[in-house]
Amino acid sequence: MKETSLAIALSGLGFVLAVIWGSPLIRILKHFRLGKMIRVEGPDSHITKMGTPTMGGLMILIPVAAVTLLLNAVDLLGVNVMGQSVLLPLAVMFTYGLLGAIDDWEGIRGPRKGLGMRARTKFFIQVILAVITAFVLKNVLFVPQLYWPGLNVVIDLGPWYIPIAAFIIVLMSNAVNLTDGLDGLAGLISVTAFASYGAIALMQGNLFVGRFCFTIVGALFGYLWFNVHPAMLFMGDLGSLSLGAVLGVVALMTGQWLLLPLVAVIPISNVVSDVLQVMYFKYTKGKRLFKMAPLHHHFELIGWSETQVVQRFWLISLLFGIFGIAIAIA
Repeated sequence: MKETSLAIALSGLGFVLAVIWGSPLIRILKHFRLGKMIRVEGPDSHITKMGTPTMGGLMILIPVAAVTLLLNAVDLLGVNVMGQSVLLPLAVMFTYGLLGAIDDWEGIRGPRKGLGMRARTKFFIQVILAVITAFVLKNVLFVPQLYWPGLNVVIDLGPWYIPIAAFIIVLMSNAVNLTDGLDGLAGLISVTAFASYGAIALMQGNLFVGRFCFTIVGALFGYLWFNVHPAMLFMGDLGSLSLGAVLGVVALMTGQWLLLPLVAVIPISNVVSDVLQVMYFKYTKGKRLFKMAPLHHHFELIGWSETQVVQRFWLISLLFGIFGIAIAIA
């Protein structure tokens, strides 16, 4: 009970810091004219979002970093609240956030305006960062490599762990990035996923990871204060790439990464829909399996309103998150 209360308190602190930081950040982004470029081939209703400030992921990263680093500094006084193990996911958050910031900047002000960083370059950097992170997880932090659902035993993956872990980190980074297409969607889905893994970590006794997850949950709620429809800002690749990568890392730190298709059902479904759309398009020489990919745009184009898509996808995410927690503690 004490650990749950502390995690919720950290969540509240993350929320307050994000809300306080939110309005000044929006003014800064508007001052530098860092506005969102909208895809021409996207739903027509999104044209009105053109110019909305992006790179709002800073609203999440700064409070999470402040709380984590402050509590690590307090550890020097003998108060052990947030252990050094969470410095790895924090580092992942900032490195992927920097990559996303460069992508956002190139898409707004750079030579590839409206396009952003070249996909191959971005993917290559993601893989390099993921491999380094996987190596640290395995050989420095010695995290449990795999818990099979329902069994309280750790399975050693041997040399396969690093490529599998790197794949998960890159997959989740891009999955959350694909999900960031509607007001509030990526934020709400991420809140659910981090809360689920935070609960799993606390029940495992993995207290530092659990507290870190709930700090992110609070900061995300603060971000959502400004991002719910109609959004005052977007998280951009700075936010989505970093959140997805960190979600993959905390899943790996709990050893319960097999539950990601449940806990992160919407981001994973978006990736699958995107892959199927491309494969079907090539196989049929121009036909589309969905009206538009990723999946949330398909439902928009069949008549669901933006808020309906977001709310229904969030309900699905909540339900599957509960399933994931139940399986983890079975």
